[in-house]
Amino acid sequence: MPKNPNSISGRGPAIRASDPWASSAGRIHQLLTDDERARLAVTASIVRFKKGEYIYRQNDPANAVFNIISGVVAAHQKSPDGSDHMVAFLLTDDVFGLAEEGRYTNSTTAITPVSAYRLPITALRSRLTKDAGLEFHVICKLCHELRQTQRHAFLLSQRSAVTKIAMFVQMIEQLQHARAEQTTEVTLPMDRSDIGEYTGLTLSAVSRAFRSLTARGIIRVRDRRHVNIIDRDAFEKIAGDPIELPAVGAPGPARFGT
Repeated sequence: MPKNPNSISGRGPAIRASDPWASSAGRIHQLLTDDERARLAVTASIVRFKKGEYIYRQNDPANAVFNIISGVVAAHQKSPDGSDHMVAFLLTDDVFGLAEEGRYTNSTTAITPVSAYRLPITALRSRLTKDAGLEFHVICKLCHELRQTQRHAFLLSQRSAVTKIAMFVQMIEQLQHARAEQTTEVTLPMDRSDIGEYTGLTLSAVSRAFRSLTARGIIRVRDRRHVNIIDRDAFEKIAGDPIELPAVGAPGPARFGT
């Protein structure tokens, strides 16, 4: 079970994203002021989860949203045939708790040990109705999450395992750049079995794709969590040019339609 201490530590919940209607040079930044974070912290509690632990399950009553302090979370959804599909992975400062008709639309598990702020829906709704600036920042974050969902959908549409893995590595590199983290080496946030779930590949197909990219001199794998892109031109021919999605609401390529 998650630990739920009564005291709040740190500076409070965070929303890191870019304004989709303004130029950002591909970077995301902290949208909330320290005062806004402190006001949200009053309504929040900190919860902690062990690796592999469920945070909530699909169809559970949706009574809170979560804001990651540290760790990696995977969101899964069951199909009508009972199979489980990873639909998203979430990192520090990401917000999750997607719901419909008052129930969570997917299940979430901790890929690594996770700590997060838990914000009750009733308290968050009350805060948003009183703070237009905070409401706008939440919309910016939702737009950011929509862009990631669109990228994932395009990745899944590819037929080649090598292309899928190259696109996945490219997505992680772009996230590192957006967060102003070093990009000389791509740090993968999940195990290869989780990568397989996210890309729709078997574990053996994931391993073969990494070996193929390595054998061709396109990437160098230091270990299972760290990748260097050696031949940038060849890499981008496989993964496609770095994806620059338009702002939500702006016209863009049909392949990224919602």
